[in-house]
Amino acid sequence: MKVIPIPNGQFAENCYVVVDEARRACAIVDPGEEAELITQRVAVLDVTPVAIWLTHAHLDHVMGVARLKRETGAPVCLHPADRELYDHAVQQGLAFGIPVEPPPPPDRPFTHGEVVRVGDCVFTVRHAPGHSPGSVCLVGDGVVFTGDVLFAGSVGRTDLPGGDFETLRKSIERELLVLPDSTIVYSGHGPETTIGQERRANPFLTGVYPLA
Repeated sequence: MKVIPIPNGQFAENCYVVVDEARRACAIVDPGEEAELITQRVAVLDVTPVAIWLTHAHLDHVMGVARLKRETGAPVCLHPADRELYDHAVQQGLAFGIPVEPPPPPDRPFTHGEVVRVGDCVFTVRHAPGHSPGSVCLVGDGVVFTGDVLFAGSVGRTDLPGGDFETLRKSIERELLVLPDSTIVYSGHGPETTIGQERRANPFLTGVYPLA
């Protein structure tokens, strides 16, 4: 498995292309604002997108879905608890003065505990609300895509509609801190980190800045 981060857009959102190199297949995680940049990178990699995985449905993580779906035909996966946010992507854009192409309906729902695949690479979906009602983390072999649940040195904001500090705290403890310390964390913004690093030094997890 190879993970290619694509920071993009005015929110500096991290899209990821997750590649099974043997099968030349990929999943696109959270296609953000610069859809053209993402499609170009996929073309250069010469891989076939087989899925579009959305960790949640905030504006900066879904702006590229319409184009990526149209150009690749890959099924879009989203947790149902974020469907209302997703269906209001255009309105989210208006709040920031950003035009957004309406995303197509999701093709399949993410459910907690299900297994999803890109080629022979296997991931488990973990529902981790708190940043948004339908936030999920995708746990693979030694890696986890956390969306905006956990960052290097920080955690997701909870002052947006559907956010809740205590729910986020419990989600991180239940779904992420149980992972091995060596697990690489690929988050929705900022650099990669590890579960161990965040367990030891993240001020929100060590109690320096209590979540609740």
